Amino acid sequence: MKVSGEYTFDVAPEDVWKGLMDPDVLAATMPGCEKLELVGENQYEGELNIKVGPVQGKFTGRIELENINPPSSYDMKVDGQGAQGFVKATAHVAIAPNEGKTHMTYEGDAQIGGRIASVGQRLLDSSAKAIIKQSLAGLNGVLSAPAEDATASEGAAAALAPGSAAPSQTEFAAKVAKEVAKDLVPKPVWITILALLVLLALYFLLR
Repeated sequence: MKVSGEYTFDVAPEDVWKGLMDPDVLAATMPGCEKLELVGENQYEGELNIKVGPVQGKFTGRIELENINPPSSYDMKVDGQGAQGFVKATAHVAIAPNEGKTHMTYEGDAQIGGRIASVGQRLLDSSAKAIIKQSLAGLNGVLSAPAEDATASEGAAAALAPGSAAPSQTEFAAKVAKEVAKDLVPKPVWITILALLVLLALYFLLR
């Protein structure tokens, strides 16, 4: 499975890089992440309990970063498994300044096996894209959280405190489901469905 995309962060590349290299920040922006820790030089181990669309269950994995070029790019190897199946992936991530913000591009190749692979290629592709997009949005929210007289990393640390704006599993799953639906359903049909849902909601509210 090929995965690629882009995202624009609201902070400078140096701040995005700090967040990408900080397991505490990353763990706080990934709903369902129960553990993410540095276990060796540029090597991380983590546990995820995911309840998003077709991706359900507990997964353990190892992440290794290679060809690190701070604060611009790195390569990543992912090896994860759980009761639902396994994933082995490689990816290249690059960031660059863009008018006071940071533009990220990523591309990867993943091998998926087990029960999760039976979901269907198109649904898996759409789910992966949506999960990545919402995770990056969560990271952007933490990194751009306002904090008086604080650096970006200190602002991120403050955002990790109780009351953080990071979405819950339910909120995260709902946003992912919306992205998947937009990707799988033709736009005119999606607009019609949304309009019907709004009308239905108004009907029950006005009864």
